[in-house]
Amino acid sequence: MKRIFILITVVLFTVGTAFAEEAVLIDFAKLTADIHVNVGDTDEGTEPNQNKQTVMDYGATAGGSFTDAQKGLMKTSLAIPNWEIQLASSSRNVANTRLSYAKPAPSKQWGEVLGIRVHFPVEPFNSWAIIRPPFEIPAYEQGEVGDDGTITAPETPDVTGPSRFEDGYGVVKNVGNIKSVAVNVYGLNFPHSLSTILIDSSGNQKNVHMGYLNGDGWMELTWMNPAYVQEVRNRELRIYPLYPEATPYVKFGGFLVQRDAAQVGGDYVGYFKDVKIIYDKAVLDTERDIDDEATWGIINARENDKKAFEMSQFGQNQILRYMESQKLAPESSFTPTPTNEQQ
Repeated sequence: MKRIFILITVVLFTVGTAFAEEAVLIDFAKLTADIHVNVGDTDEGTEPNQNKQTVMDYGATAGGSFTDAQKGLMKTSLAIPNWEIQLASSSRNVANTRLSYAKPAPSKQWGEVLGIRVHFPVEPFNSWAIIRPPFEIPAYEQGEVGDDGTITAPETPDVTGPSRFEDGYGVVKNVGNIKSVAVNVYGLNFPHSLSTILIDSSGNQKNVHMGYLNGDGWMELTWMNPAYVQEVRNRELRIYPLYPEATPYVKFGGFLVQRDAAQVGGDYVGYFKDVKIIYDKAVLDTERDIDDEATWGIINARENDKKAFEMSQFGQNQILRYMESQKLAPESSFTPTPTNEQQ
């Protein structure tokens, strides 16, 4: 009887702990610039400036006022130099904005990681900064990217299939309840707090408080979901229709760094390696007798509408930035005035 009781206990423990999955949501070591994409009519450089896996072409949403040559230049990616720092409105003056930016930082342990500099006000008041990708990471983007940044769409698009932004590039699919989130961050004894921004398949944004950055060296900050129920027998069991519900996902929205008024202002410098999540699967992988999607096509139609909306939002912002970049003053300094002897 004792052996039977032990066996039942082991089985229940296994069932209660085996359903959680671990995945890397985003790995900044994968976002190094590895291809060169021309950014202007006179660009003849060869230095890598974009990340091949995450290149996005927004020329298709530019409209008829741009030439084909100009549309061919409208590309961007999640390469680290493209990431943005958004300061609180009370801190967003010219000096603070100019001194807040992201750049790749060489790590002996990881290779290139995300390095950020945020210039907070020196005055004693609360402030915050969001480190965000250059565009909202798409969940449905597919296709192959060439060495010149040209994107070749699949012959038979299937938005329910794998995306280019999975496997450490910002998206994890089939996510149910999230058990925990971990951030690998390099601390320099700053007293600021760190939160991770997650976006779900319904567009809801959640700021997950990871802890404080007052450590020295690499450390893993972990958030444990207090509402996560570990034991299956204690969970509320519900039955949901399997089709035509789409598979839910979560994507990376950025980091939130908060500075308290009582703490030191000025520059904050930090480095980030990756973000990982442990989660329950939303849908089990099973073999079914009938391919529902091949028969009805409901999910593809629905997700194609979402993808079109994502691209329209993404394209509008990027086109405005492209137009602004083309209006920049080309000269870096004044031409010296010739002296009398030169005349």
